[in-house]
Amino acid sequence: MSVAPEVLLPWLLVAQGVIGGTDTLFNHEIVERLPQRMAARGEIALHAVREAIYGTLFVGLAWHAWHGAAALVIAALVVAEVVVTATDEYVENRIRVMPQNERVLHVLLTLNLGVIGAVLVVVLRAWGALPTALVPVEHGAASVALTALGLASWAWSLRDALAWRRLHGEAASARATTVQAARVPSEVKPR
Repeated sequence: MSVAPEVLLPWLLVAQGVIGGTDTLFNHEIVERLPQRMAARGEIALHAVREAIYGTLFVGLAWHAWHGAAALVIAALVVAEVVVTATDEYVENRIRVMPQNERVLHVLLTLNLGVIGAVLVVVLRAWGALPTALVPVEHGAASVALTALGLASWAWSLRDALAWRRLHGEAASARATTVQAARVPSEVKPR
């Protein structure tokens, strides 16, 4: 029995959301406390972008088929996600030692993203050959799950963007204080 790519895709996306959400909640929040770490502000910014991308993919593919030129939007989002993830891996490995379970989750996310990409090639080629339109679709429980994951991703993106902004402001304030302290002459002792 074979499964049509259009049927498989939503469930692969649900798996990506669940694994990614587990990584975010457990590793980023509980174990590493990234939003509280000044050194992690670049990583937090990348996470905010990635979460926004996934939120858009989850909600966009939960209820619509992206026909014609609209298929390029989905392709562009996936390419952007790969670029953000590659950059994030580089940044993460420069600022912290990742827990072993986080490395395992990243392997699972990467493998699943590879399968999503392979399935999307088939789906987007078929959609791209059709007249441009957003065509309503419904994937049952997968549509509901993707909507919930999409809303959670957008909310977490906003949360991480605000954390980045706070950390960025704290870093700027710390730099200003350091510069100001360097300009203040030390006390001169009378002779």
